[in-house]
Amino acid sequence: MKKLFTAIISLAFIFNASQALAESGEFLVQIKDHKFEPAEITVPAGQSFKLIVENTDKSLEEFESSDLKKEKLIGAGKKVSIVIGPLKSGEYKFFGDFHQKTAQGKIIAQ
Repeated sequence: MKKLFTAIISLAFIFNASQALAESGEFLVQIKDHKFEPAEITVPAGQSFKLIVENTDKSLEEFESSDLKKEKLIGAGKKVSIVIGPLKSGEYKFFGDFHQKTAQGKIIAQ
């Protein structure tokens, strides 16, 4: 029960932090267990924004997107900021180059 309560509190904190970042034009994506969390983010079309990618894994990862024409190495336990946009309405895929089978995500601009 205590673990469930801790998980709920953690999710609430992450949600609130993500909301605050989104309002400031910044969006947080974390790499956990070679997956992106959240795997899908929605951003306003026609506006530039900052994507903050935090690698909580113990190994190096590379954020990569052919759609966005972006590549960025992220060390274990490190965080990087990537300025993106403005984007037209649509979906833009990204992936972790070193774990392509599991590290998949997309940005939806609307």
